[in-house]
Amino acid sequence: MIGEKIQIIRKQKGLSLSECAQRANISKSYLSNIERNLNQNPSIQIIERIAAVLNADLRILLGTKPIDELLPENEWLDFVEELKESGVDKGELQKYKTVIEFAKWQNDKFGKKT
Repeated sequence: MIGEKIQIIRKQKGLSLSECAQRANISKSYLSNIERNLNQNPSIQIIERIAAVLNADLRILLGTKPIDELLPENEWLDFVEELKESGVDKGELQKYKTVIEFAKWQNDKFGKKT
C-alpha cells in the first residue's frame, strides 16, 4: 500500500509526521490517514508532493518499482551525489577516506566510555 511505503521512507529519512506534512503542504491528519491506509486513494498531486519531500521515486510509492531498491544502497548513492555537488571530485576521495578513517579511529579510541 502507498501509505505503508510513505511511512517506511519517511522514518528512514528521519522525518516526523508533522515535518513531512508541513513540507508537503498538507495537514498532519491527512498524511496520517494516508500512512494508516484510511485514505487509500490520495490524488497523484498529493503523492507527488510527498515523494518530493521524501526525495523518493514516485514509482516506488505507487508500487511499480520495488521498495527494496530504495535503501540503504540509495542512501550511499545520495551521499556520493552530495559529495559531487559540493565540489569533491573522484581524485580527492582518498584524502577524505583517510580523514574519515582517522575520525573513526579517534571515536573508537576516545569516544566510547567503557
